[in-house]
Amino acid sequence: MSLIGTMGSGVSALRTFMKGLEVIGDNIANVNTTGYKASEAKYADSFSNILQRSSPSNSNAGNTSAIGVGTGVQLTGINTNFNQGSLASTGKVTDLGISGNGFFHVKNPIDGTEYATRAGDFRWDDQGYLVTAQGFRVQGATGSSLGTVDDIKLGTPPTGAQRQSVSIDKLGNVIEFYSDGTSATTNQLLLQNFTDPTALVREGNNLYSGLLAAGPVGAASGGFALDATKNTPGANGLGSIQSGTLELSNVDLTDQFANLITTQRSFQAGSRLVTVSDTVLEDIVNLKRS
Repeated sequence: MSLIGTMGSGVSALRTFMKGLEVIGDNIANVNTTGYKASEAKYADSFSNILQRSSPSNSNAGNTSAIGVGTGVQLTGINTNFNQGSLASTGKVTDLGISGNGFFHVKNPIDGTEYATRAGDFRWDDQGYLVTAQGFRVQGATGSSLGTVDDIKLGTPPTGAQRQSVSIDKLGNVIEFYSDGTSATTNQLLLQNFTDPTALVREGNNLYSGLLAAGPVGAASGGFALDATKNTPGANGLGSIQSGTLELSNVDLTDQFANLITTQRSFQAGSRLVTVSDTVLEDIVNLKRS
């Protein structure tokens, strides 16, 4: 049984460290992905085969120690590092970086599914909505008094005027400038922070779901809907918005290559353990034949 257990430990190492290599590979592949957050695999030992349980001392005898043999390693989690990445200047007004805490809130206009994202590479679509590359609409405060949370959309210019330019300030205010010399704040981007961002689920395309499980801070109605007063940038622990910038990936290639080497060596050691166990089992079989 000990040799079978040894092989099982080796197999668990192969299976577990393969996942670790996948995590590192994903990090390295996304080193240039906007707003990407690096992940790290965490390991723990598997349950032990207890050969002898410990017992306390008594008047007749001293205590006894426990004796157990481990059965390998297992993956306990894949943690995401949500530390901020560097902000790179792009000069494009609708490229928005968050300096500090918080996520943008976007909605799929087709099925109403809502996501969080740190990637602010937005654009104005043909209908005037501020959208992601996939066409998901950015959420914020809208309306005459900015008291309604909805899709951010460009306003209607005054009669006889044309919209000349649009700017977005650090507080997320969307300010439109018109040809008659007037201007108006028509929208305000809102940010949402989470008590436990590790509960967010990666959905690809720089989007996260699982907003309710992550514990949204300042959400309205006990859900994850934004609140026009509690989710304003620069307040309640939220960061400010930097127009004309994008947040870079926070992957540190030096750390990733160091982890790649150690994880590869661990995988090789597990492979060697399986090979040695197989060799010993073969020797035992040959002894039986002789």
